Amino acid sequence: MPEPIATVIPLPQPALLPVDGTAALFPVRRVYCVGRNYADHAIEMGHDPNREPPFFFQKNPDNLLSQGNDFPYPPLSADVHYEVECVLALKSGGANIPAEKALDCVYGYAVGIDFTRRDLQGEAKKAGRPWEVGKAFEYSAPVSVIAPVERIGHASSGAIWLDLNGKRVQDGNLDQMIWKIPEIIAELSKLFVLAPGDVIMTGTPAGVGAVRKGDSIACGVEGVGTLSLSVV
Repeated sequence: MPEPIATVIPLPQPALLPVDGTAALFPVRRVYCVGRNYADHAIEMGHDPNREPPFFFQKNPDNLLSQGNDFPYPPLSADVHYEVECVLALKSGGANIPAEKALDCVYGYAVGIDFTRRDLQGEAKKAGRPWEVGKAFEYSAPVSVIAPVERIGHASSGAIWLDLNGKRVQDGNLDQMIWKIPEIIAELSKLFVLAPGDVIMTGTPAGVGAVRKGDSIACGVEGVGTLSLSVV
């Protein structure tokens, strides 16, 4: 038996996500996000909808909020927005992964929300500063149970939607992505060495908007799953 690792402070708790059909959990290494990956969302945010090179930002693993928990409205913001996304969970990785091999890296798919402190993000953009204060705050990435590829196959098309207080506000399709899932993995692996446990949020369709305390959200990706929560 190996001796336990001695640390000068307690080890941080690992970020773990539930997986459909098993009690075993998915350990999260990193969380990557794709910006403006649906043309209609790029337009509503005031950007060119054409196929420009993708860009990425990160959230922290402990920003993930597993299914069954409500979203606590964060401090220092008066303009927090929802963004429903299809989420990838990787079982393998590497550098410079060819697009035709990229789907071999995917363990499963989930439904996620990229909550954004839009006012703080806007201030950072104007100042030419990083977005972390707007994107990588506590509980900013609720994620559903992961559905393994072996059960559902790969998500390439299908409705992606979000209801706010019972009203449909986001209504798109995965086939509207500017950069498709294999391309996302391939392009990201040129910038970072991907590895098992990495999670990728793939972008959101048009219709993003603000939430308030007391709101209820239900969202989903066809063939993948659903996610519901309240803003508290």
